[in-house]
Amino acid sequence: MSPVSEESRPVREEDAFDVDAVQEWLDRVAPGVGRIGDVRQFPGGASNLTYLLRLATSEGGERDLILRRPPTGTKAKGAHDMSREYRIQHALGPVFPYVPRMIAYASEEGSPIGSELYVMERIDGIIPRKDFPVEVTPEQASALCEAAIGVLVELHAVDVSSLPDLASMSKGEGYVARQVAGWTGRMANARTDDTGDWSDITDWLDAHQPADVGQVMIHNDFRFDNLVLAPDLSAVLGVLDWELATVGDPLMDLGSTLAYWVEPGDDEFFLAFRRQPSTVPGMWTRQQLIDRYAELTGRAIRPEQWRFYEVMGLFRLAVIAQQIYYRYFHGQTTNEAYAMFGPAVGYLEQRCRSLLAQ
Repeated sequence: MSPVSEESRPVREEDAFDVDAVQEWLDRVAPGVGRIGDVRQFPGGASNLTYLLRLATSEGGERDLILRRPPTGTKAKGAHDMSREYRIQHALGPVFPYVPRMIAYASEEGSPIGSELYVMERIDGIIPRKDFPVEVTPEQASALCEAAIGVLVELHAVDVSSLPDLASMSKGEGYVARQVAGWTGRMANARTDDTGDWSDITDWLDAHQPADVGQVMIHNDFRFDNLVLAPDLSAVLGVLDWELATVGDPLMDLGSTLAYWVEPGDDEFFLAFRRQPSTVPGMWTRQQLIDRYAELTGRAIRPEQWRFYEVMGLFRLAVIAQQIYYRYFHGQTTNEAYAMFGPAVGYLEQRCRSLLAQ
């Protein structure tokens, strides 16, 4: 068993829960799972909360599980659906070997902590955050880009029609249109006193939206800090955080992925905004990732066509940041790290507008 991750920390007071109640629930729904000896919290992510449960097994060994739950405070309608996140991974398990094994789920009514939650096996490996925790050569960095884009292509190739729990998530054609309308509405609902005027950007997205290019399983938050890498960085072992996953347009998924992708030539603010190690020597550019995805899937992606997906990806990222900032602005969380999301929204607004001016 590996040591407790250096990234896990003592649980924040506002995010603590009744450990004994969780133990009683686990004993009931997953007999023999082990006794919880330690609980820590992962600081990564700003939406659902993630905890490390270190258990002692009856054989005298140790076992790590991961508990996921929603944050406290008012939440956007339809967000933080633990049941949905659990069902997606449970259904994908037999056909997509990068999801953790699910252990148990509890609804809000049957929860030992008063909110939905689920528990899954921990995948041992490296989860890169802003920087890699180990030295990475340019060759390794390039190989990781190849591996990551390959896993995304594998996900998009899953036969959704053969998996009823996933097929039921499809709303058919019109995914792009629904996303433009949905994210526009979410921005309106999450506005704070300092939110800028996004109307020219949302009007452009509405007027330039393309038809869907497919209906596939998409992750909607696919980036390096949601991947588990082999300790020697030779492969992707797991894909985490399926909160936003659904059946939809694959190029929208790629656009969401690249909205987070910061490269060395970007401006100072975007470089400071970086949350994954995409600037180390050997990492691919956004265009290289687009080209490789097009090559692997056989989809032609023209530059003028890509502009919509790039603007939409950045707008969507801005809405997510605004929803998080809304909680901080209204005192629903004391986590000071969330204060920076307000300026980030303003920056993304200007970045979108600069793309429209091209």
